Amino acid sequence: MRRRCGWLSSLFRPRRAGRALPQPDPQGPDSEPKAVDKHSASDEVVMENILSNSDFSEDLHLWQPNSCHAFVAVEGSGYHYGVRPHSGSTYAVLTHRTQSWQGLEQDITEKVTLGTEYFVAAYVRVHGEVHEPIGVQITLKLEEGSSTNYLSIARILASQEHWEKMEGSFNLTTLPRRLVFYLEGPSPGVDLLIDSVTISYKKTEGSASSIGGTENIILNYDFSKGLHPWNPICCHAYVASQWSGFLDGIRGNSGENYAVVSKRTEHWQGLEQDITNQVSIGTAYVVSAFVRVDGNVQGQVEVKGTLRLQNADGSTCYNPVGSVVASKEKWNKLEGSFSLTNMPKNVVFYLEGPPAGVDLVIDSVTITCSRHKQSKEVKVPSRAETIIKNPHFEDGLKNWSGRGCNICRHEFTAYGNVRPLNGSYFASATGRVHNWNGIQQEITGRVQRKVLYEISSAVRIFGSANDTEVRATLWVQEYGRERYVGLAKNQTSDKQWTHLKGKFLLHAPFTKAVIFIEGPPAGIDILVDGLVLSPARKLQAAPCPKIENVLYGTNLLHNNAFTRGLAGWSPMGSCRLSIQTETPHMLSSILKDRASQKHISGRYILATNRTDVWMGPSQVITDKLRLHVTYRVSAWVRVGSGGHGRHHVNVCLAVDNNQWVNGGQVEADGDRWYEINGAFKLEKQPSKVTAYVQGPPPGVDLRVMDFQIYPVDRKARFEYLKEKTDKVRKRDVVLKFQGSNAVNLLGSSVRIQQTENSFPFGSCIARHNIENEDLAEFFVKNFNWAVFENELKWYHTEAEQGRLNYKDSDELLEFCEKHKIQVRGHCLFWEVEDAVQPWVRSLQGHHLMAAIQNRLQSLLSRYKDRFRHHDVNNEMLHGSFYEDRLGRDIRAYMFREAHKLDPSAVLFVNDYNVEDGCDTKSTPEKFVEQVVDLQERGAPVGGIGVQGHISHPVGEIICDSLDKLAILGLPIWITELDVTAENEHIRADDLEVFLREAFAHPAVGGIILWGFWEMFMFREHAHLVDADGTINEAGRRYLALKQEWLTRMNGNVDHQGEFKFRGYHGSYTVEVDTPSGKVARSFVVDKDSPVQVVTLNV
Repeated sequence: MRRRCGWLSSLFRPRRAGRALPQPDPQGPDSEPKAVDKHSASDEVVMENILSNSDFSEDLHLWQPNSCHAFVAVEGSGYHYGVRPHSGSTYAVLTHRTQSWQGLEQDITEKVTLGTEYFVAAYVRVHGEVHEPIGVQITLKLEEGSSTNYLSIARILASQEHWEKMEGSFNLTTLPRRLVFYLEGPSPGVDLLIDSVTISYKKTEGSASSIGGTENIILNYDFSKGLHPWNPICCHAYVASQWSGFLDGIRGNSGENYAVVSKRTEHWQGLEQDITNQVSIGTAYVVSAFVRVDGNVQGQVEVKGTLRLQNADGSTCYNPVGSVVASKEKWNKLEGSFSLTNMPKNVVFYLEGPPAGVDLVIDSVTITCSRHKQSKEVKVPSRAETIIKNPHFEDGLKNWSGRGCNICRHEFTAYGNVRPLNGSYFASATGRVHNWNGIQQEITGRVQRKVLYEISSAVRIFGSANDTEVRATLWVQEYGRERYVGLAKNQTSDKQWTHLKGKFLLHAPFTKAVIFIEGPPAGIDILVDGLVLSPARKLQAAPCPKIENVLYGTNLLHNNAFTRGLAGWSPMGSCRLSIQTETPHMLSSILKDRASQKHISGRYILATNRTDVWMGPSQVITDKLRLHVTYRVSAWVRVGSGGHGRHHVNVCLAVDNNQWVNGGQVEADGDRWYEINGAFKLEKQPSKVTAYVQGPPPGVDLRVMDFQIYPVDRKARFEYLKEKTDKVRKRDVVLKFQGSNAVNLLGSSVRIQQTENSFPFGSCIARHNIENEDLAEFFVKNFNWAVFENELKWYHTEAEQGRLNYKDSDELLEFCEKHKIQVRGHCLFWEVEDAVQPWVRSLQGHHLMAAIQNRLQSLLSRYKDRFRHHDVNNEMLHGSFYEDRLGRDIRAYMFREAHKLDPSAVLFVNDYNVEDGCDTKSTPEKFVEQVVDLQERGAPVGGIGVQGHISHPVGEIICDSLDKLAILGLPIWITELDVTAENEHIRADDLEVFLREAFAHPAVGGIILWGFWEMFMFREHAHLVDADGTINEAGRRYLALKQEWLTRMNGNVDHQGEFKFRGYHGSYTVEVDTPSGKVARSFVVDKDSPVQVVTLNV
């Protein structure tokens, strides 16, 4: 089942339909003083601002209002309601704001680097119907693929009376595809005023320069030492400074110097520096320089950064690495990148470009190593490195064709100022009238089935100012069918090149294969700068992490019973903390649980004066944490008066002030105490971790009692589960022997071997999976149940109204029946709207009802008695598409009608996040309420499906959730289990936790995995088998558990002529030594009664 979650879902709280809970101030009251950078005596530390137009002197250039109106207030046109700037003569005003998150933003994707600490500052105030100070905050928006996450940097209470300074900092450990900085926060209708915004980093100036924490290989980059070691190319150059006089009054962009290149008689004449000894092969370098022009020039002219490569054979190559359109009026930033794939004799970097007679003015030239930017390859891959022919269009458009449109090749600049990213050419797909139009190449005969390939392509669009999705797709003609395989996709703009990267694996034999680039709406051109396709490299598996010095059972939180007052605790934000004692009658429900009695003291911490949702009690736990260890979180919480209804309360961990981990959440009110249960695991070493409780709206008090965070001792839990499993999954068996050899059997040897455990272990499969013989063999050998990934879903069987397609489900069902594998039906309907096909979404009233009836009649009459289960209406805790349109009873109607059409099938509810305490929408209690409501409406609910898409599972939490569901007396099935961890050893440990808990629970009737083969999983890093067929550690752990849960026994016949043992339910063979030789028999142990007597004729 697909789940909508972001690339950092375990670390950030993604924003969904509404605003996410704001995050704590990274520079909160408990922040530690920052260490002072140490430099040599000759070095000078300065702060460089990466924001463009930070004082709004260029109006709103590079700034964008976020769904509201914005303008710049200047003295000449009158200030906003007479408010004067904090500094300078301009400031920005945000008006017509209808949401608190609306504000002003700037894209800083290309301006930040990994590992650099950035310091943020801005002056703000508000205007409007404001009677008290109101919150303003600075936020980073991080976009990666289809997910977007939000990181709060700074907050302050702003007023109408005077400017307030906001300050904060951030340090990125992972770079997203797009990074946007913005200011937001006041209530709707309140104007936001902004002045002097800066994002700065420490820059050391001395014998060596450092830019954003990385060394600049350009010497004398700011011309503070004259022109040494720069050289003018066949022209004249000098350094203008405050002392020698600036050129025509032009001041430097930064610092006090800049270079002027004059008396230029050719466009290629400029300023150069030899960087041969500063560069190396395979390193990505990022280039930037501030440039402008002077002299007899009208409008704008191009300035270029170029590499001159002098080879050992005497030849010379010129490679452009960046360009910008420059003018006389202001400084413009030239940016680019490159990477050397071979080392020439000399490498010279120079700036050139304006027409003859125009002076070139240069300031702040940098070339730095980049660990994250897409670099410009100076040498393109050889033909041997890629399956694609003519991958970078050096041979024109040979081997390429248009897919329903025209294609063109462009040399150097085209489409205005678009330059190739790799080499000298790029191609475009034009005249597109469908989103599937694009550029394609047939690769039949160059790719093989059962081989993992990786693809990379640089793309951009032209013809739209809005970002749009571009996709790489593979069309495959298989025997009897055609199939489209999505390879890669990314949001792409008309401003810069974006990389598509992906992998694919083909299972089935095919007769034709075509790869193509597609996606944008009609009328938008697709630009493609190369496409590389090659067999994927096999990465070496990471070793099993060492986990040492873990104090299991010890609470990481100091003074959690508050016996020492507030010692160890501090407020998150400006709220106030105090210690209170609860009255006994409020504790009565908690103390019914004997396990709670030894912890609950009645003392709790009270957070008052909360002005934001993130405020609450906190404690720093950095030094007590260990990597790769699963920690369980628990706390009792209660909210005060204020607000309406229940409020979300959650335990959160602030990691390095830029990542937030959800430790569990609950909906709570002031009537009683509620327990939070959750878990977390850290995979990277943090510098600071703060645990805190947050959630209720501002003004609502928050109470916290018995807050615990402790490492989970899985080995101790496993020993308990083995004993529990023995009671739940085994049965006493008595073998009685009869026949001619039975009289002389006393003492004879008996060997018991279980051949199959009857407990259902299954997996989802897809139609194309079974064409891979290795995958199919693993599936048949290791699973006895199946569910179809998509082939039975309505959007697959009837993508267009009236055009039914049961071919794939027919063939899958025949495959399963052939191998005696039982099948679950998934799913008749799906309640989440984005999983409903467009033609169904367009229906209303009786038309929608008729479509539902047709769907039920069509599928259930076709497959009557062939599916053991059916998930009737998937994920009803998370969606309400049918209920919103047809009323509350429609869900029960689906169950009732399904039962009439196929009475032999057990009908299930099915949902996610039920088992781990991370989602207030799908708690076990809400699931139980849903089932009871359906039953009261006559729905024959026969089973409960718990999907099991989980990370860092804690056995006790899973067991507690299953216990709560078991009260209904219905069988519980784990229907879509996967656990994700990049390290396969951690993945194996997490998988074992869930499997042992589920197998040991008496209410669980079966476990279905949501896939097992790499590249064919719902979630990345969840597979048991690598793409090449290698069983990884997670797979080996699964198979080892399957073996552990088989009974093997040797012994002797007793005086009563019997052999007694305790064994798992399932199929057995027994071999007995009789006077006339060895006799083998088969029998089955079922689960109907405590003791089973089996009579065998020997």
